[in-house]
Amino acid sequence: MRSDEAMMRAALAAARTADPRDVPVGAVVFDARGRELARAANAREALGDPTAHAEVLALRAAAQVLGDGWRLEGATLAVTLEPCTMCAGALVLSRVSRLVFGAWEPKTGAVGSLWDVVRDRRLNHRPQVRAGILEPECAALLADFFDSHRPPPRSPGDF
Repeated sequence: MRSDEAMMRAALAAARTADPRDVPVGAVVFDARGRELARAANAREALGDPTAHAEVLALRAAAQVLGDGWRLEGATLAVTLEPCTMCAGALVLSRVSRLVFGAWEPKTGAVGSLWDVVRDRRLNHRPQVRAGILEPECAALLADFFDSHRPPPRSPGDF
């Protein structure tokens, strides 16, 4: 069985493969024995698809690898950033057993920051959650991306 830190390192490696236009978020699905089933990086810009979040792409690919339906019972999803509502819903509906994530997302996070979809007692499945795994590395990858995509500050003479 892989450690949560090893799973997050795999997710960080996946994030680093994102198209330079996409926010570098990586997700990897592991089976109950820790075998990697699928990995993906955000691809919304690259694919022109608003649903092409790393988690959704990895879940789809893992289901195809298993080839016996959409249920990913026993699986762990490792992702570098706290999932949004769409991704949290997708992992609940796919019956992922565990979620491991790195950085918190206070603006759109749906695993405790803004909402808590995965622990909603009204739903019929609630995965185990471990948050903050390799958080500094995950947050730094995102900070570097956003720093490089912001316009440079203007000097007073530019006005």
